[in-house]
Amino acid sequence: MKLAWLMLCGLTLRAEYLYATFHDPGSSGVYSAVSDDGYKWKMLNAGKPWLAPSHPGELMRDPFLTRGPDGEFHMVWTWEWRVKSIGYAHSKDLVHWSEQKEIPLMAGIQGTRNTWAPEIYWDAPKKQWLIIWSSVVDGKHEGNRIYSALTADFDHFTTPTLFFDPGYEVIDATILQTASKCYLIFKDERKEPLKKFIQIASAASLEGPWTDISEPFTESWSEGPSAMKIGSEYIVYYDHYRDPKRMQAVQSKDLQHWAPAEVEFPEGSKHGSFLKITKEEAERLKSL
Repeated sequence: MKLAWLMLCGLTLRAEYLYATFHDPGSSGVYSAVSDDGYKWKMLNAGKPWLAPSHPGELMRDPFLTRGPDGEFHMVWTWEWRVKSIGYAHSKDLVHWSEQKEIPLMAGIQGTRNTWAPEIYWDAPKKQWLIIWSSVVDGKHEGNRIYSALTADFDHFTTPTLFFDPGYEVIDATILQTASKCYLIFKDERKEPLKKFIQIASAASLEGPWTDISEPFTESWSEGPSAMKIGSEYIVYYDHYRDPKRMQAVQSKDLQHWAPAEVEFPEGSKHGSFLKITKEEAERLKSL
């Protein structure tokens, strides 16, 4: 089972890459693109949404897609701007999806203003999913911080707890797992003085504690980081959301020294998530 899952996650010479994204303002659904090298991306489904919202008023911003230990795909996203919920759906083949489910993660936390940019990671020792997201909670802190909860089945959840608080506003956290460490890549959301750039912290385990916060390695007005390892390079993709608006990327062999990566994205692409898939899965999506 473990070997099969590793192969499915992309540790194979026949891998391709899938990009799940949205277009502003996020009300049209999730879009998808594929790449055979992780640098040049081609939109699927003739540029139409891959998965459209199914509930009135639902957004599908900040989609995060991953594969579980049983081979099934799971996706979460920002459900609305000012609610205490996230969106969730799952699929066995990336083509047929379950009902879109609103999960009110922060319903029991008084003062919650928003629940943004959720991501999920399988915590093998606990046999549960770790969910992380950004929330403002009045009376606890000023601005967004990163919160977390655990679930084994996406029906029952632990009480949300503060996951990452460096003492200032942060959003859009993503986790990169390597053989020796875990890395938390996030956006410093401060305006005065202007930050709005991407930084990285490290920990020995998936749940932290997160230390050794780096200097910024992107320019200001960067958000929505997502990371993959391609060959010997770690790639961090991000969204430069002020003019000239565009998806960009940086690359590094050691997660300390960064250089611009030459990437090509379809017009209108926003931040999202990136996943290694098999060529067979890519061909199935291309045939839609």
